[in-house]
Amino acid sequence: MLFSNGRYDDMNEIICTLNKDDAFSIESSAFHVNLLEKKDYHYTFFNKKRRLYQFPFFFSTEALDLFYISLMVYYADRKVLRGDSYDAWTRRFKIYMPVLELEKWNLNKVLLEKTLAFLSGDIWEFEFRKRNHNEVEKNFIKGFERTKKKHSPKAFCMLSGGLDSFIGAIDLLNDKKDIVFVSHYGGGKGEIQYQQKLKVQLKDKFKLNNNQFFNFYAVPLKGIEDTTRTRSFMFFAHAIILVSGVGEEMSLYIPENGLISLNIPLTNTRLGTSSTRTTHPHYMNKLQLLLDNLGISVELKNPYQFFTKGEMIENCKSPSFLKDNINNTMSCSSPDQGRFNKETSPSHCGTCLPCIIRRASIKKAYGADKSYYRDKDFKTPQAINELKSYKIGLLEFENDNPRFKIQESGPINSDFEKFESLYKRGMVELASVINEYDEL
Repeated sequence: MLFSNGRYDDMNEIICTLNKDDAFSIESSAFHVNLLEKKDYHYTFFNKKRRLYQFPFFFSTEALDLFYISLMVYYADRKVLRGDSYDAWTRRFKIYMPVLELEKWNLNKVLLEKTLAFLSGDIWEFEFRKRNHNEVEKNFIKGFERTKKKHSPKAFCMLSGGLDSFIGAIDLLNDKKDIVFVSHYGGGKGEIQYQQKLKVQLKDKFKLNNNQFFNFYAVPLKGIEDTTRTRSFMFFAHAIILVSGVGEEMSLYIPENGLISLNIPLTNTRLGTSSTRTTHPHYMNKLQLLLDNLGISVELKNPYQFFTKGEMIENCKSPSFLKDNINNTMSCSSPDQGRFNKETSPSHCGTCLPCIIRRASIKKAYGADKSYYRDKDFKTPQAINELKSYKIGLLEFENDNPRFKIQESGPINSDFEKFESLYKRGMVELASVINEYDEL
């Protein structure tokens, strides 16, 4: 909102409540969200009571706080349009958040705000207040005390339904079978359909059981903003809260190829909505520091930080199994867009950056890509513009200093030579597909 003095006041103030007796309020709040009710938010985490009881302990207070904070961050991300902000991108949020560990969160408030600012490109502010366990949590605590199960898996791994996470699952299961896989879906067929396909194949191949797979739904109602850069924070928090129920230090694997992780924009036009920092090293370091400071014993790991996607395929520990099931993975950023062309199933568009990286990786590993793509040859106006931007990006790659290029999306503080080499190999891999096409 622009006031008469010429200044913007676009702070979006959001109140969260988690206890029935919490009467906190302020006059200027834009939204008031009661996470105990379903009128504002649908999430299924606590619906899976019997499955959750397999772990030795109820979840740590710090991990519970992080989980609810992640829900509220994702709520803010979905509910406020970027186009309504002063620069049509950067939004300002202030979240009034009840927490169990008030002192710890006050000590780490700035770190949390900076971590989220890097992830989403917005300005975040938190005001914490003390709360106690609510009735839902108290009932769960009693349930854990009754069941007293002791499942302590060897590790946890994110399973998104994408090619990278599938390779990560395969490689882990070749070394140890007792892995818990965590997925999230938000309503689109392009997520849960492929997650279920991979679950079936992994269970059959490695003789796994249903208790090793969790699939959570979490979506704010009536969300209007589609960039959703904070979705990964909420996704990770679902896994982190599960890990805290084991009661010992545990690794959480987040498999993603190094080129997409670095999030290097091919051109300046790709710094906006197409840009995601889900596993950028700077973000991962900040999130790890936050977990360490809170006393949450989770080690975040991306084993493929220095692998291109093609190299991930080539080095997979079950190559035949991967090749047989590669079409059961979904890499596209818009898998449901085919419905506008009356397609009944989600599919790869073929022209978004994740699709191009996928196509290049399969070409590198197999020579031919038999995946179906809605617009493999860049026929639509949007696809033609994408192709032009990729061509410009390749020209910049040939002329720019890689030491500077790898830091365009965020600071790199170590392993410069490894990151530079990764970037060069990734761009060469990418060029193998892009150079097949002329600009139209």
